[in-house]
Order: sequence, then structure tokens, then C-alpha cells
Amino acid sequence: MAYRVTFVCTGNICRSPMAESVLHARVQEAGLGDLVTVDSAGTEGWHEGDGADPRAVSVLAEHGYGSDHTARRFRSSWFSRLDLVIALDSGHLKALRRLAPTARDAEKIHLLRSYDPAAGDDLDVPDPYYGGRDGFEECLEMVEAASEGLLAAVRERVEEQAT
Repeated sequence: MAYRVTFVCTGNICRSPMAESVLHARVQEAGLGDLVTVDSAGTEGWHEGDGADPRAVSVLAEHGYGSDHTARRFRSSWFSRLDLVIALDSGHLKALRRLAPTARDAEKIHLLRSYDPAAGDDLDVPDPYYGGRDGFEECLEMVEAASEGLLAAVRERVEEQAT
């Protein structure tokens, strides 16, 4: 059974689809594509059915990432089938913990930047939606910086499951 990772931001059109694209690429590069599934969702349903923000798609494409995405809202019932839920900021972390049906499910939730040793105390990825293109570039930089640590943690879990 595949190890399942879901990224969560507010509307699922900026930060979480960017993180999904980056980790998906890292998983493929690491040869873990058959063992790990990556997707994303939002805490709110404002953009359900929409594609990713065009600025996010553009920034991803310029950096060599694909983006085939349809926004959706995170559901509490998903916890039972997920292994790791990655929040993009502390507000998402709190919202997800409120949705978690059990303490075990709540333990699956982590902040993305907690996987970046250089992040310091500020573990939030700022929402680029209301700003310009620079915010999307900054978001991608933060996502990429955390992706190596996250991939290492996912690889460790996958190896544990295999034994």
C-alpha cells in the first residue's frame, strides 16, 4: 500500500498545489513513485473545482514542475486513509487538528517548514494570493527548502512500512 501525503492550505489553489507539485517531483526523482502518493486540498471550499492559480502554475512551470490540479476541500473522513497531512501555516494546522477525529489522526499533521532546518521559528508559508508574483516565487523557495527534509522523512516511513 502506498504511503499517502496530503498538503493543505486555505483554498487549495496556491501554496498546497505548489507543495504537491514539488514533492511529487522529488518522489519521482527518488524512485519512490510507486510507493508514495501526493495530493493537496484546502481548509475551505471557495475554489473547489478550479485549477491552481495561474501565477502558481507559471512559477512552477518556470522551475520545471508540472501542475495538473483541481482544487478540493479537505474532509475529516480522509484521515483514516492518509499517513501524513502537511499544513502550510499555523492556521491550517489548528483547523486540521480540530477536524482530526482521533489523537492518532492529529499526530499525522505537521507544518511543512518544520522539515526545513533553516526555517527557524517562523514555520508559516505566507499566502501569496493577494500579492504579486514575488510572493509565489518566495512560496516556491520555502516549499523547495522544506522538500528535502520532508522527502527524507517520507522515505524513512516507507522503509519502515516495508519491514
